[in-house]
Amino acid sequence: MRQTRFGVKSSTPTKYGELKTIFEFELFGTGVDAGQTTFRLRHAYGEMGHFGGGQYWSVFVDPDIFPNTNEYWGPNGIPWFRNVQFRWMPLKGKNSITIGLERPGASADLGRASDRIELQGVRPRFPLPDLTGNVRFDRGWGHLQVSGLLGSIKWVDTVADNFDLGGSATRFGISVNSGINMTKKDVVKLSFTYGKGSQNYMNDAPLDVGIELNPGGGPRVPIKGVALPMTAMMAYLDHRWNERFTSSVGYSWLEMSNSNGQLPSAFRRGKYASGNLLFSPVSNVMVGGEVIWGKRTNFLDLFSSEDVHVQFSFKYNFNKEFKF
Repeated sequence: MRQTRFGVKSSTPTKYGELKTIFEFELFGTGVDAGQTTFRLRHAYGEMGHFGGGQYWSVFVDPDIFPNTNEYWGPNGIPWFRNVQFRWMPLKGKNSITIGLERPGASADLGRASDRIELQGVRPRFPLPDLTGNVRFDRGWGHLQVSGLLGSIKWVDTVADNFDLGGSATRFGISVNSGINMTKKDVVKLSFTYGKGSQNYMNDAPLDVGIELNPGGGPRVPIKGVALPMTAMMAYLDHRWNERFTSSVGYSWLEMSNSNGQLPSAFRRGKYASGNLLFSPVSNVMVGGEVIWGKRTNFLDLFSSEDVHVQFSFKYNFNKEFKF
C-alpha cells in the first residue's frame, strides 16, 4: 500500500503557449517515516512555453531509463532525483536542450573525526543553486540524453577556537543515458554516470563529502573536506512476451572513491540486479513476481554482505480525462 500514488495533470492553451501543470504524491514514507504510509510529495510543477518551475525531475535525470520493475527503489546506479528548480528549454522537439537552476544540498561523512566536539560548530552553506543541463535526441530507434551538473558545496566553522575547519568543494557530474528499441518487443536501457560530490542526485548513493587527513595543514587545519568521486552504471532489458506478459532483467552498480579520513566501515561499492515476470489479465491491472539481489562492500574492513529479496505485487491503474 505504501507505493500507492495519486496525481493530477492539466493542460491549458494560452497565447504564450501551452500551460502544463502536475501535482502528484505517494504514500511511501522515508527517513523517520520509513515503513509508514506517509504523505510524500513527488511533483508540484508548472510549465509554459520554454520555461518551467517547481518540484519535478531534476534536469540531470532521464526519467525514461527506469526499467519496468516492481521493487520501489529500483537500480542504485542511475540519477534519480526530484528537485525544486527553475528550468529553461530553449530547444524542444526531437532535438532538445534544457538548462536548470536547482536547489542545492549535500551530506557529509565525518569519519574518524565524528566524535570531535570541534566539528559541532561546522554548518553547511549553499550560496548558489546547482547548475544542471541536458541535451537529448529522440529518434525512431530510441533516445540518447547527455546530462551535466555543476555546483558549490561550502561549510563554515562558526566556533572561534584554535581550529579552522571551514572549507568548500566543487561538485560536478556527467551522465549518459539511452533507451534503444532493439526490436518491437525489446528495449535496452543503459546509463553511465561519473561525478564528484554528485551522490545527492543518485537513486541510492551515500554521502557527497568525506574527511581527508591534512598533515600539511598543521595543528590549525588537521583535516579538510573533499568531494567524493563516484562511478555508476545500469543495463536493463525490458521484454514484452505478448500482449499479457512482460519481463525486465538487468544489473546496476555504483562505486565510491573513499577519502583517507573515512572509517574502514564506510560504504565502498553497491551492486543490484533483478528479474521479473508480470501478467496483465486486463487493461490497467498487473500482477507478478520479482527477484532482487543486492550486495554491499565496505571501504577497508573487508566486510561485504548480500541479500536476496522475492516479492509479489498487484497494481491497478486508473485515470480519467476531463475536457472543458
